[in-house]
Amino acid sequence: MRTLTAPAVVPPLCAGSLRERDRLQWWVGDGGDPADLAGEFLTGHGLAGQLTGNLPAVARPHTAAHDPAVPCGAAMFVSAAAGAILAGGPAGPPSPAPAVPDLVVVVYEHRAHPDPSTTTGGTPTSWRLGPWRPSWTEQQHADAVEAARAAIGRGDVYQVNVVGHSAAPYAGDPRPALARLSRLPGARYGGVLTGPGWAIGCASPETLVEVTGGRAVTRPIKGTRPATGTGHRELLASAKERAEHVMIVDLERNDLAQVARTGSVRVDELYAVRRWCDLWQAESTVSAELADGVDLADLLRAVCPGGSVTGAPKLAALAQIAALEPVGRGASMGAFGWVGTDRIDLGLTIRTVAVDADRVHLWAGGGITWGSEPHAEVAEAAAKAAPVRAALADR
Repeated sequence: MRTLTAPAVVPPLCAGSLRERDRLQWWVGDGGDPADLAGEFLTGHGLAGQLTGNLPAVARPHTAAHDPAVPCGAAMFVSAAAGAILAGGPAGPPSPAPAVPDLVVVVYEHRAHPDPSTTTGGTPTSWRLGPWRPSWTEQQHADAVEAARAAIGRGDVYQVNVVGHSAAPYAGDPRPALARLSRLPGARYGGVLTGPGWAIGCASPETLVEVTGGRAVTRPIKGTRPATGTGHRELLASAKERAEHVMIVDLERNDLAQVARTGSVRVDELYAVRRWCDLWQAESTVSAELADGVDLADLLRAVCPGGSVTGAPKLAALAQIAALEPVGRGASMGAFGWVGTDRIDLGLTIRTVAVDADRVHLWAGGGITWGSEPHAEVAEAAAKAAPVRAALADR
């Protein structure tokens, strides 16, 4: 597979005119701290120093006219395992796609002519996707949900996200399929990132953290129903979904408080129902003014992994996840986005796939509370995966 990059949330004026300048790739087995490694690498390229009183805290209009000596920005990916390590929790089982790094940072510069390595188009090629094979049965998934409920009943955890994995063999060039995935409706963090022998395709609608002007914003999504009139009414009326959502909003408030000025954390919007493909989802907006001296490494340690894909308390939830899920989360439930001269914008890697030499990997799940019904949770995970599978299969 040829190296290909089409970063998520790239500035629109710069799309098509970027060229890779430098790259960092890291796996959990390499040792070291991924937040420090990412921060030092980006700072070495003049990006992501202190986020207050320095770039990118002082936002300025982004233009396509860059000094060639100055990077435009960088694509960043952080795996779920790397995020768990940053939080001080267990990394979980091994990834079913070990070729994919756990940290990738790609620094881009401008060129007068587009670099073909930054586009996902090209001549259509053959593509065949085989049958999906799950890593566990529907009953095993339901049993894991029941085990999570038991942990909640014991008081070990208040909420825990349970995620399943499936994989499908493929033949041909995966790039057009990944490009289709990245263009799904509502894919705020739609993009593709690849390296030799691996690729990640993302269609995530969820903001893990966005920083502009010294203010950090997160937009947790929790609560799902079919995108019908009935589904909309059910999501608004569901006490279970609202309680689950508010619990994660509170967790995100606590996460941001680790790097915020005292008293600056606020909930700007609570439980707004928005559409992603064929689903209604509940989203809130939480923001905070960053404290003096906060840098990218501090920010990553505070917000990774995202509360909406772990649970509460976060460390207790990570312990449950490591015990319940049979395979690692790989490229899913991590972070993917852009670190620029004027902003940081990272999405959660939900609705995300990984491609290795012979298989496409997909993860989907949901938050489990005491009120969860196991087989309904299995059905919700399938509903989240369905648009991703359809985009990949479409010829």
